[in-house]
Amino acid sequence: MSDRQSTLKLLDEEYQSFRQAIDGLEGDALTRVWFGSWSVKDIVAHVLGWQREMTEALRRMARGEKPTPEGVDYSNTDDWNAKFAAAWQGIDARTVIAAWQQAHMTCARAAQAVPDDRYGEGKTVNRLIEASGWGHYREHAPAIREWRKSQGL
Repeated sequence: MSDRQSTLKLLDEEYQSFRQAIDGLEGDALTRVWFGSWSVKDIVAHVLGWQREMTEALRRMARGEKPTPEGVDYSNTDDWNAKFAAAWQGIDARTVIAAWQQAHMTCARAAQAVPDDRYGEGKTVNRLIEASGWGHYREHAPAIREWRKSQGL
């Protein structure tokens, strides 16, 4: 299996795991704050924000451009996380989840368009897909599962 195939396979597997962690949650369970100042909806919204940003980075890479636009700095992740979560305040949780699922699929398609030689251990495309996709899923799915268990959800 190529680096590209294994990276995209991992992205899909971790997406499925994260999706399963939130499947079946409804109403208040999606908006109840429990993860610091965030709910499941907020967690999904921040993942959605990163995926939209990294989709554009992947598209730029597929065109042979630098992934990050001039003047953009992603190093303060806390500020970006807060911005992404805040962007979806007041929006129904099911709408946020649907937007995230679409963003994931769009991100995966953008990743597929990046040439094979750009994939590999330590390469930018792998880091982007980890940061915006499977790494986020691995970070949050266990916490959501533990919270659900503690709440009888």
